Amino acid sequence: MKTIGIIGGMSWESTVTYYQIINETIRNICGGLHSAKILMYSVDFDEIEKYQSSGLWNLCSKAMTDAALILEKGGADFIVIGANTMHKCVEDMGKHLSIPILHIADATIARLKEQEISKVILLGTKYTMCQDFYKSRIINAGIEVMIPEDYEIEMVNRIIYDELCKGIIREDSREILTAITEKLAHKGGQGLILGCTELDLLIGEHDVSVPVFDTTMIHAQEAAFLAIKE
Repeated sequence: MKTIGIIGGMSWESTVTYYQIINETIRNICGGLHSAKILMYSVDFDEIEKYQSSGLWNLCSKAMTDAALILEKGGADFIVIGANTMHKCVEDMGKHLSIPILHIADATIARLKEQEISKVILLGTKYTMCQDFYKSRIINAGIEVMIPEDYEIEMVNRIIYDELCKGIIREDSREILTAITEKLAHKGGQGLILGCTELDLLIGEHDVSVPVFDTTMIHAQEAAFLAIKE
């Protein structure tokens, strides 16, 4: 079994889910008392968020690279970044690592193609929804990406940082995300990407009329599959 190196803490709310899903997947596949071999480096998200909001992505990349190198030296066979937004740093990180990074968007694209989704709704942080580092991978795979209007993007971003990252679950926020999704589904969206690893704390399949692609679940499962792949 390969050793998974997880960079977590962004936020730790979703890192808990990663740990649970990876171990459950390993147990379900391997049986018995099997569990995953995991090394984890959990960052202080307050520092990371300040870099993000100040546009200091070079410092984000340095923090992610430093964490990944510690995991590599500790014996990790590959890296999992437990956050969609921080995949903006993947290219820079790769220049310094000799082990691969399991990209969350690539894992999600595979699931989209399995269900023949050609037009997908993307919810996430404003960075993930508006910048190209994430969307371009999906678009280059031949899938159209739909995002909310500007004022809705700000609402989704606020819900993520001010509520979900702090463990706050509000019914009115669930209704906001549901309304945004249904509006875009009415315009042709065939599925919903939960493009922030905290969003699954608030919204799921039972809340909307289109298939939901939970990136936390998908990424964690793919990490487990890769760990036991021959």
